[in-house]
Amino acid sequence: MRSTSNPVFRNLQPQQGGYAGFGSAPGAGQFPNNPYGQQPQYPGYQQPYQPTVPTTRPMTIDDVVQKTGITLGVVSLAAILSYALTSANHSLAVLFLAVGGLGGFALAMIMTFGRKQDNPALVLSYAALEGLLLGSFSFLFTNVQFGGVGGSGLIAQAVLGTFGVFFGMLVVYKTGAIRVTPRFTRMIVGAMIGVVVLMLGNLVASFFTADGLGLRSGGTLSIVFSLVVIGVAAFSFLLDFDAADQLIRAQAPEKAAWGVAFGLTVTLVWLYLEILRLLSYFQDR
Repeated sequence: MRSTSNPVFRNLQPQQGGYAGFGSAPGAGQFPNNPYGQQPQYPGYQQPYQPTVPTTRPMTIDDVVQKTGITLGVVSLAAILSYALTSANHSLAVLFLAVGGLGGFALAMIMTFGRKQDNPALVLSYAALEGLLLGSFSFLFTNVQFGGVGGSGLIAQAVLGTFGVFFGMLVVYKTGAIRVTPRFTRMIVGAMIGVVVLMLGNLVASFFTADGLGLRSGGTLSIVFSLVVIGVAAFSFLLDFDAADQLIRAQAPEKAAWGVAFGLTVTLVWLYLEILRLLSYFQDR
């Protein structure tokens, strides 16, 4: 089975002999010299070691939908609360932005590299932190006092655009219009790395010049860059869908659905932030 390059899903990949060690050794508990299939009973006989087989059921698509819905529900509630509190007290905007952004990033690293992405408590905590980030970010980008434009209507457009792209790519994946091959995966991963490097470069350059590299200044270059980022985020959904399919086919445990929900949430949050930023460029013209 082809492995995925997505670090979130790669830690959930099935291993030889079963998913993440959930497989029993072949021939375990069999007695070839006993034609009646009964365990021999005589003094001094010791039972052979029989590995414990977990009783958890395999993950299904319903599990993925349910866990993803719960995770996005927490993100939405936290975002609404963050936006409301920020609207009432503008000084909370930067605080929520820092706590949500840095806290969410740290928790994502812990789950990804600590192989804890199937832990529901951590996934939902990450969702709450991302909600803080989304609410404060949305307020800053739409409130005139902070140089924003568009108001709540811009947020609604960004939400519709985000889920429109999500369901559109789901249709593309299900119809097989674009096949997720190893070459395609390498291209998307390479594009994601390139985008991240440019973002970091622009951030560092902004410390020395007003507009940095011009990738976030609102000009034509900024619009082109945002469109590229949105395209990369959209195609990365195909990698997420394919990795989830692999886990279902491998009969991964039910709790692995939390890891899938986490991976999809990461991409959805990234896509929403970039669409909101792009829409603000057009509103500001």
